[in-house]
Amino acid sequence: MLDYNEKPILIFWEATKACMLRCRHCRAEAILNPLPDELSTDEALGLIDMITRFEKPYPVLIITGGDPLMRKDLFEVIGYAADKDIPLGIAPAVTELLNDKTMDKLIEYNVKYISISLDGGMPDTHDVIRGVKGNFHMTIEVLKKLVKREFKVQVNTLACKETVNDLPYIVKILKDLDIDIWEVFFLIKVGRGIEVGDLTPKEYEDVNNFLYEVSRYGIEVRTVEAPFYRRIAKWRIEDEYDYNKLDVKYIMRKYRLGELYEELVKKLIGLLGYPQNPPKPHIPSTRDGKGIIFVSYNGDIYPSGFAPYRLGNIRIDDLVEVYRNNPILIRIKKGDFKGKCGKCEFKDLCGGSRARAYAEYRDILHEDPACTYIP
Repeated sequence: MLDYNEKPILIFWEATKACMLRCRHCRAEAILNPLPDELSTDEALGLIDMITRFEKPYPVLIITGGDPLMRKDLFEVIGYAADKDIPLGIAPAVTELLNDKTMDKLIEYNVKYISISLDGGMPDTHDVIRGVKGNFHMTIEVLKKLVKREFKVQVNTLACKETVNDLPYIVKILKDLDIDIWEVFFLIKVGRGIEVGDLTPKEYEDVNNFLYEVSRYGIEVRTVEAPFYRRIAKWRIEDEYDYNKLDVKYIMRKYRLGELYEELVKKLIGLLGYPQNPPKPHIPSTRDGKGIIFVSYNGDIYPSGFAPYRLGNIRIDDLVEVYRNNPILIRIKKGDFKGKCGKCEFKDLCGGSRARAYAEYRDILHEDPACTYIP
């Protein structure tokens, strides 16, 4: 097991701000052309060299953006990383750049993991969020091609007021396409995320309990900026009756859930039937700054892409040194938090969203205002 005090399991590199899409919730506030202070090719290769100083097994490098396919030197950088045996993933936008030729080239360069955003189970929902009419159908076709090429495909979905009612339909799409990893992003008011409607704390609890039900269908659910999913999963696994039977009324009574949970789960059962032989969900222990680190388009280092608390810059700072010895990251790894997150018995398993704490209080160590649990 990795020691997250010493090295992350995931390094996210925002290769560029450039992107052809204009998504309503875009953290990066992506634009059509790259910014002038974007890392040069030599600086990007230098980042790869820095990552090797974590020593093997190396963290997985996830190349994101913007749209990383907008970088003209992308495959030079990918090839350099592949030569050094750094495991690679990519999170491209669904545009004409993500074509058959590009997919084949990614395979050639040993990029095994690919994340694709699907923000609605219906065309209207997804296309409105993505800002391009027809993008839903294009995304479904891309997913089919990626699965056929045997990429390890992960679907990313934003959970917000505009998309929440589509979540069961997205699960149906995942099952139909034989995709078994679903990463659900919860809103942080950064970038263009201020344009999208957030859920209430009570709705967060409902949706995360719904996501636990999704895991019963053999889908590995991961949450971004809703680590309290892990608390919920732990509770639910430890209840033997609950674990073995999807009893909506029992669950609503025991966990004091509301109409949104009931509505989502009934839709899910209507689409997929009741789950059979549910597997135990995977419960990770990473959080922003613990097991995860983010390098921006210009080299700035942050705990995550949604927590714009600057820790340094790779142009002048060593990424390994920052990750291991930055005082704020040390406190994050220890769970040295304020408010109820600091008192919570789940602070190591969960720890709350550091990004949401920073967005709400301008204090990255404060409590997560979206969590309803009282320690």
